[in-house]
Amino acid sequence: MTVGKVYLVGAGPGDPKLITVYGMECIQEADVILYDRLVNEKLLSYAKPDAELIFVGKLPGKHGVIQDRIHELLVDHAQKGKIVTRLKGGDPCVFGRVGEEAEVLAEHGIQFEIIPGITSGIAAPAYAGIPITHRDFASSFAMVTGHGRAEKNADHINWSALATGIDTIAFYMGIGNLSYICQQLIAHGKSAETPVAVIQWGTTDRQKTVTGCLADIEEVVLKAEITHPAIVLVGEVVSLREKIKWFEEIEG
Repeated sequence: MTVGKVYLVGAGPGDPKLITVYGMECIQEADVILYDRLVNEKLLSYAKPDAELIFVGKLPGKHGVIQDRIHELLVDHAQKGKIVTRLKGGDPCVFGRVGEEAEVLAEHGIQFEIIPGITSGIAAPAYAGIPITHRDFASSFAMVTGHGRAEKNADHINWSALATGIDTIAFYMGIGNLSYICQQLIAHGKSAETPVAVIQWGTTDRQKTVTGCLADIEEVVLKAEITHPAIVLVGEVVSLREKIKWFEEIEG
C-alpha cells in the first residue's frame, strides 16, 4: 500500500498574497485540502480542479469533536496514498494545534512536513502601522492565548510576569475576554494608561483598528462594534500608529 503525505501549512493572516511560496505549492499539489474557518478562500482557487476541498472550521464549544475528526481525515486520506494539505490560518505552530496533528501522523507512520506561515499577532499590527518591537519602545514580545478565564479554571497565564516583564503583548482570541485581560494586567502591575490597539480582520480589506488604553479600550471596542476575529495588542509601540499607519492610506 502506498502511503501519501501530509503538509501542515500556515496560510497566513488573511491577505492571500501573504502565504509563502512553499505554502502555495502545497495547495497546488494537494489531492485533498482540509481548511480552517479563517483561511482566505481565495487561496482554494489555486487547487487542482479535481482536488477535494473539506471545510473543518471550528465553532465555539465544538473544538474537541472537530479536532478528533480532523485527525481521522488526515490519516484516512494519507493512508489512501493521497497528498493532503492541512491549511491553517496564520502560522500552524501558533495556537494552531499542529503539534497534536503531527503527533497523530507520526504515530501512524505517515510522512509530513510543517510549513510555517505569517502569524496574525505580527502581521495585523504591521498593517495597522504598529511594529511589535522598536528600539525606543519595546525589546520583548509575547503571543498569548486570550480566552482563558479563572472562573472556568482555564487561566494558565502568569499575569505578573506578563505585566511586568514583557514590552509588547499580542492576545489571540481575546476579544470576548477583553475586560478580564485588562483587569488582570492592571492588577498585576501594568499601568492603566498603557496603550492598546484592537485590530479586527487584520491584513484584509475588512481590517478595522481602534486604539485606547487598558482603562478604556473595552468601551472603545464596544462603541466601534469590534468582534472576532481580532488581535489585542498591548504596549507602548501602539503609540507609533498615528505616525506610521499606512494600510488605511492605500485602501482609500
